This record gives sequence, structure tokens and C-alpha cells, in this order.
Amino acid sequence: MAEQTNHSRHELATFAGGCFWCMVKPFDQWPGVIKVTSGYTGGHKENPTYEEVCSGTTGHREAVQIEFDPEVFPYEKLLEVYWQQIDPTDEGGQFYDRGPSYQTAIFYHNERQRELAEASKRALEASGRFDKPIVTPILPAGPFYPAEEYHQDFYKKNPQRYQAYSKASGREAFIEKHWSNK
Repeated sequence: MAEQTNHSRHELATFAGGCFWCMVKPFDQWPGVIKVTSGYTGGHKENPTYEEVCSGTTGHREAVQIEFDPEVFPYEKLLEVYWQQIDPTDEGGQFYDRGPSYQTAIFYHNERQRELAEASKRALEASGRFDKPIVTPILPAGPFYPAEEYHQDFYKKNPQRYQAYSKASGREAFIEKHWSNK
């Protein structure tokens, strides 16, 4: 019974930040984060495959959906982690991954999340951290389709490949340049 009570307090957060392989680990290791699922959202095709999403014909973005306990790790903290994983000024994709399936977005699940996301975006823009405008859209959450099993927890299943990809894609250097010691 207590497990159900705790579960009822959990919320969902959904973020698109380019390749979902690189978006799981930054969220996965915080207390209060219950589960991080790689998947597809924002498009029109039901139950899309990875190949369909990559083709650019589904309207979906690669994304992560996070189940979290807001009393332990509030949504505001998730937003902070999110902004520090992406280039919010790039509307064409993320790093060397180009095209609509790699575009960033915050998908809000309720009005409070929308307000917090908008406020965090305004604060980031006002910070002057980036030379270009913040273009990451804030959109209502829709259906979320989990990706194929081999994409789940990729950083755990394939640590060397994950590390090589993160470095070669330019993501690691970008994060270091814009977020270290600032």
C-alpha cells in the first residue's frame, strides 16, 4: 500500500535533447529519479521505429521521459540538468546529429511545468551564457513511445561506445566550454 502512495506522487518530465543515448545518464543518477526511458515524442506516427524516426517522416524527436519524485528532486532541478546537456541555440539538431528528430524541446505535462520551463528559459536567456537566442521550444506533452530495448540505458550496456559517441559528437566539449566553472 505504501508503494502505491509513493508512486502516486511521482511525476513525468519529457525532454528532447538530440541523441537520446546521451540524455539518460545525466538524469539517471540523481536521488528521486525513478526511471529514465529513451523514446520518441512530438510527432504523428503511432509506435514509430528508430528507422522511421531517423527518416524524418514521423515528426517525432528522440527524447527521454523521466519518472521522478518531485519531493526529492523537483522539476526545477530537472530543468537545470536539461539545459546543461544541450545547445539550446541550435534549431537544426544537436552537435553532429542533424535533422528534426534531433531537435531540442521541453514537453510539459501540466501548467506548472509549463510555467517553470518558461521561467527557466527566460533566466537562461537573461544570463548571457550564450551569444545566440535560446530556440528550444516548450510544447505540450503528447504520446510518448519507448524506443527499442537496445536503446534503453545505452550508457550502461555500451559504456565505451557511449563515451566515444559523446566525445566525437561534440557534446562533451560543448558542455565543458559552456558549463564548467561558471
